[in-house]
Amino acid sequence: MTDLDAVLGNAGPTGLKERIAAELAAVRERSLAYTDADDDLLVRQHSPLMSPLVWDLAHVGNYEELWVLREVGGIEPLRPEIDHLYDAFRHPRKDRPSLPLLGPAEARKYISGVRGRVLDVLDQVDLTDPDPLRSGGYVFGLVLQHEHQHDETMLATIQLSRRPGLVRDGELPPGRPAAEPEVHIPGGVFTLGTDGGTDTVAWAYDNERPAHRLYLPGYLIDRHPVTNGAYTEFIEDGGYRDPRWWLPQGWEWAERNGVEAPLFWTRDGGAWWRVRFGREEPVPPDEPVQHVSWYEADAYARWAGKRLPTEAEWEKACGGRTYPWGEADPGRLGRWANLGHRAARPAPAGAFPDGASPYGVEQLIGDVWEWTDSWFQPYPGYRCFPYEEYSKVFFGETHRVLRGGSWATHPSAVRTTFRNWDYPIRRQIFAGFRCARSEE
Repeated sequence: MTDLDAVLGNAGPTGLKERIAAELAAVRERSLAYTDADDDLLVRQHSPLMSPLVWDLAHVGNYEELWVLREVGGIEPLRPEIDHLYDAFRHPRKDRPSLPLLGPAEARKYISGVRGRVLDVLDQVDLTDPDPLRSGGYVFGLVLQHEHQHDETMLATIQLSRRPGLVRDGELPPGRPAAEPEVHIPGGVFTLGTDGGTDTVAWAYDNERPAHRLYLPGYLIDRHPVTNGAYTEFIEDGGYRDPRWWLPQGWEWAERNGVEAPLFWTRDGGAWWRVRFGREEPVPPDEPVQHVSWYEADAYARWAGKRLPTEAEWEKACGGRTYPWGEADPGRLGRWANLGHRAARPAPAGAFPDGASPYGVEQLIGDVWEWTDSWFQPYPGYRCFPYEEYSKVFFGETHRVLRGGSWATHPSAVRTTFRNWDYPIRRQIFAGFRCARSEE
């Protein structure tokens, strides 16, 4: 079976087009919901780390125009004069508020006009064309994942604004304690990465490819991500005041910025509180900790006598499947993972036993992005596609890899091979971690 056959299944190209159209409508509904706010909230910059929300809104439309309308549809540019404004590599985020950006109403009109033409291209394009952008609807998977990724970025921006909204206290399953807090992963050869496969894996990014075999010695990995309760023990034991647990650059960063707890946490008497989308609430001890940097995660792991897993160890713990539980799409049922903003928080540790990998490791997908010990580097045999600015320009020893997605990640934008990356100082993202240790 070819990758394309796997994507099309029994539905054929027409069925795939219908699915893409439905996914395009759903992601746009999400984007518009996150930007359904007063203009002041949309045009203001809430942190130099983030763009104004109105920039993200127009950017997703400009990206769609570039790749679907111009590259695949051969359509003349609609607004060529704004291309430079929404080029993520031309203007740093801190400078974007000073640009002549489209206002909220104009941005909505622009992205709506682009989307109408995109649907026309979808109706006409041959998804069996061997061209790599057309084959299996890859270009549509590209723009779908891109918009969902920016939607998660928008949520991080809204959280940084500390203004109420979009809390979504949806139902989540209760947690359960682990009889064995660690899982043993035996040594051996396994396959890291993907060459494409079933469903959304055929839309995998270039940095996830090619699949390649490598040997890993045996190791142990935490069954669940580290919880707020466990992390509080690190704080109470003086973890932020003891340089023994920190890399020198991490210690310097924490000292310079006065970091004493995860972002959005404050101490009130003997209790810890957090701000979540403008709401102050006690820190739940059984939820995975989030809004911690790589440096904080690494320091905790050292304090605990462990380390962060490499991304290869993290992926091997998933068991070699599209998702740890198998091939079933996590968007169809909520029994396997906490994804797609069903609730604006991580689920308690142990909430998704049905989502465990064959090894018994749980909550690898959803809840919090998990920092790994790996730098973001290309795989052997890497080939850039379709543009260098997605992956290639970030390779090196500046960005650490995160895996697994968060509660804010859409199911179409996460899988066991998906690689995220960020600077080790970043805390505004919905990131946590789990620990590992080498086999004795």
